Amino acid sequence: MSKRRKRAVAPVMKSRAESVPRGARVDLADMSPDPVSYLGQVAYFELAVFESLTRAISSAPGLAAKEGLTAAAGEVLAKHHGVVAELRALKVDPATAMQPFAPAIDRFEKLSHGRDWHEMLLGVYLTAGFLDDFFIRLLAGLPTEMGKRLEILLEPDRSANVIVAELRAGIEADETLSSRLALWGRRLVGDTQLVARSALLMSGNRANDEERIEPVFTDLIAAHTRRMDGLGLTA
Repeated sequence: MSKRRKRAVAPVMKSRAESVPRGARVDLADMSPDPVSYLGQVAYFELAVFESLTRAISSAPGLAAKEGLTAAAGEVLAKHHGVVAELRALKVDPATAMQPFAPAIDRFEKLSHGRDWHEMLLGVYLTAGFLDDFFIRLLAGLPTEMGKRLEILLEPDRSANVIVAELRAGIEADETLSSRLALWGRRLVGDTQLVARSALLMSGNRANDEERIEPVFTDLIAAHTRRMDGLGLTA
């Protein structure tokens, strides 16, 4: 097993009641990447999530789990295809747009792979949920019609429900699994934030940048905590 790099320290999370409401999200339009860079990163990330789910399918403990995860993987692949279609509409080669982001996302996927099937599923559920939420936050920096299409495309889908059902079943069947998954979920959040931060165009004024993005990451971490709570895990 490869040596894990040092985990990033997550920003301190405010109470859930203080998180930014959906209708009052902080505008990060001026910190959003250009459309091709945005689409390339999102397209490759969704492809990486699909690949993780295919690995989970191959090691699933039963046919019911395989069938459910197959449907979930299909929905994630549809997200990838939808983003690729936006690149093609801009006359951009998808592989060329994705290539700059492949090394970092590949490293991230290795870090979030987990030691067994349940850790793998939790890794997909938490990281995909966090980053899909984050990528939606950056849509304000894209052309309006493109942003509207991508917001619909990136909204949570059946894949999350399938994974949650499998994780709950595993936790119910093995009382020792809960504490291990809770620890794994806490370890994932730092590296996931690093992927999100890498997509932002920082001004160079560190204090100002941190002040701008702190409410966004506070809200994203609150959503991460709600996902953990929904599984009976402590964030």
